Amino acid sequence: MTAAIPAGAPAVPAAAATPAAPDTPAPVPAKGVHPLWPILRRFRAELFWVALFGLVSNLLMLTPTLYMIQVFDRVFASNSEYTLAALSFIALVLFLVMGFADWARSRLLVRAGTRFDELAQPLLFGASFDDQLRGRTSQGSQAFSDLTQLRQFLTGNGAFAVVDAPWVFIYAAALYLIHPWLGWLAAFFVLLTLAIALVGNHFVGPRHRSAQQSLLKNHQYLQGKLRNAEAVYAMGMLGHLRARWIELHDRVDDTTREAAHAGHRLQALIKFVQYAQGSLVLALGAVLAIEGDISAGAMIACNALMSNALRPIGLIVQSWRPMLDARAAYARLRVLMERNPPRAAAHAAEQIEGRITLRDLSARAPGRPAPILDGLNAEFGPGEVIAVAGPSGAGKSTLARCLLGLWPDTQEQVLLDGVPLAQWSRQALGRHVGYLPQDIELFDGSIAENIARFAPDMEEQVVTAARRCGIHDMILRLPRGYDTPMGEAGAFLSGGQRQRIGLARAILGDPRIVVLDEPTSNLDDVGEMALLRAVAELKAQRRTVFMIVHQPHLLGVADRLLVLQGGRIAQLAKIQHPAPSAAATPTP
Repeated sequence: MTAAIPAGAPAVPAAAATPAAPDTPAPVPAKGVHPLWPILRRFRAELFWVALFGLVSNLLMLTPTLYMIQVFDRVFASNSEYTLAALSFIALVLFLVMGFADWARSRLLVRAGTRFDELAQPLLFGASFDDQLRGRTSQGSQAFSDLTQLRQFLTGNGAFAVVDAPWVFIYAAALYLIHPWLGWLAAFFVLLTLAIALVGNHFVGPRHRSAQQSLLKNHQYLQGKLRNAEAVYAMGMLGHLRARWIELHDRVDDTTREAAHAGHRLQALIKFVQYAQGSLVLALGAVLAIEGDISAGAMIACNALMSNALRPIGLIVQSWRPMLDARAAYARLRVLMERNPPRAAAHAAEQIEGRITLRDLSARAPGRPAPILDGLNAEFGPGEVIAVAGPSGAGKSTLARCLLGLWPDTQEQVLLDGVPLAQWSRQALGRHVGYLPQDIELFDGSIAENIARFAPDMEEQVVTAARRCGIHDMILRLPRGYDTPMGEAGAFLSGGQRQRIGLARAILGDPRIVVLDEPTSNLDDVGEMALLRAVAELKAQRRTVFMIVHQPHLLGVADRLLVLQGGRIAQLAKIQHPAPSAAATPTP
């Protein structure tokens, strides 16, 4: 039964996002196998049909050659218009079949690319978030751009060139059957074009990769400064940052210009070879026709055969830059997914007690020899409110992340109801957990969607959470109430209001474990009273609450005090409260 939203409150829309599918374990590839290989193997049937249609298309490319031979050798000799009409009709039919084969394999590749994208996206989505948790944002942030780049290459001209490459030898063999000299000349031009392509890769590839890396660094630098535009303007840093950006931009221009010049030189050389081979083959065919070794029709046809023989190689050279981009994207995806393999955890429970156990917990950070947390051992029962205190740098926020399984480099374990956090299904555990980080991040969408964690059909829970945090009336005063987009609301929401919206998101529904990292950093007296009431309600409902605090009066709702010092537990004691007073909130 769903309660109605109070009168005067705008209707809260269902979140636009669809519910996430249960995180079933993804297939883990064997050691040394690319993580995308299990997905690629599913397209063996599509690859077979693409190759089959390519076979038909390339066979029918011989139609112009055979047509010209027949016209020169039969039609001109017999002066028969009926023969010409019949040959022309057959050629048109074969051209239609060839066009259908090309259309069919193009459609197959596009559909296969779409399916590949759909199958790979969930893996990349999880790997990107895991990479972010490990502090490696450079790979995860561009994973989907890499996937798009790889898909475009696999479904474009580059894929056609790869599929058609074996036909180079078939066309060369056909020229050899017309006359051995033609076959040897075809082999020479094929090898020459391949040599130019390999040498071009040696010179163009490194320059192009260097240009890509410079462009990526420039983009990351600019994005990082745009995220802090207010501080840049306020402290007059714009000129200094612009000078440094111009240096990076000039470096991008230099590397891009070098790569472009190298690519243009390669294209010019390939173009010269293509035009030269056409003229030389025609000249050789003319010599052979004059000597009577081949017919006039064969002389004309051999030029078309040579063009067909070199067409896939020329297409590969033209697709060289997309191929290099696709290869670099493939390598980045491999690195991303190998260091962030699919999570195999699948433990789930409909109900949890909320008992937390720290078992020799240690946490480290890259570049820091000493651990941030060093051998913590403690146990916290359901319904306890634990206040975590200590000086700056003692490891309080790191402990908060460890309690939620968010810190990447930990030793030993944090156990929830006796089960290590690493073995829990994050999707199943999410609804039992509430988290308010130091830096409040509210996402694109309405206020209601942010509080609802973008889950659908949460109208009643959203309003209840907002009331418990004392922001229901504040939200109703906004131009569109709960429907107000965060982008619009961000212009007039204070830091304290944003923090209370984050608190409402943390206590949404029925979380059994709530972790609050300095929840009063932006709150005024009214906000602190709302926080204390919310924590008191969670305590009355036997929810386990960890609250990082600096103000002594916040200890009034806590059951135990955990003091960290130098990454170790300096004190873990039960808080003795005075007799309850109806006039004031209890204080230690």
